[in-house]
Amino acid sequence: MREAIIHGADALTEGAIPASTLLPLRVRSLSLTLGGRQVLNGLDMDLGLTGCTVILGPNGAGKSQLLKVLHGLLQAGSGTVDWNGQTPAQVTARQALVFQKPVLLRRSVAANVDFVLRSRGLPRTRRDDLLEHVGLAHKARQPARLLSGGEAQRLALARALAIDPDVLFLDEPTASLDPASVNRIEDIIRKATLRGTRVILVTHDIGQARRMADDVVFIHGGRVLEHAPATRFFPRPETLAARAHVTGGLVL
Repeated sequence: MREAIIHGADALTEGAIPASTLLPLRVRSLSLTLGGRQVLNGLDMDLGLTGCTVILGPNGAGKSQLLKVLHGLLQAGSGTVDWNGQTPAQVTARQALVFQKPVLLRRSVAANVDFVLRSRGLPRTRRDDLLEHVGLAHKARQPARLLSGGEAQRLALARALAIDPDVLFLDEPTASLDPASVNRIEDIIRKATLRGTRVILVTHDIGQARRMADDVVFIHGGRVLEHAPATRFFPRPETLAARAHVTGGLVL
């Protein structure tokens, strides 16, 4: 695992860190049925060692469910998820998942981070650096329930980064937030990738996808229709569905 957070917020972003031993990721023939509906349908996918992968697709494509299967929160009906020879259950402790609507403890901002550090046996001295890093140091003693939507999401990111995750899953982390909040959160994500954290980001925001993606996985009907570097995907999507999605059309 990468070097733990050390004193000073700048230490969170200095230098490239070697890629995690969890990668590469290989997914084969992944299928999942929920409520009688097939959400994932023989999905195949390979992810490399570094960077930010953006998962795109229309509503109901299976993006959020895929994240949960990769993280071990959902069990697929069939298929395999191979984290460099390990199963999701074996690597959950080295990953973090941030949802669109973070669930915060009814405690102070600082206590929310302390809870994660204590549960992992990590030094509480890391908390101040984390809060400084996400721009919440001045609200450390404030109740978390009083935070704005953007601030709450930054606290969720601080808690995720507290464990120094090898892989960070993000499910629509900036949905419904104002542009200033989106900008701050995207900056935190970029710095995480610079430190060597492998980021897998689900978003409906094509502009955000263009800004953040190193590569793009486009899902439709529970399958991967395209997987390409962002520099190739956005100017030249190969499938009709991906072209429609990128240009704001209906994906049927």
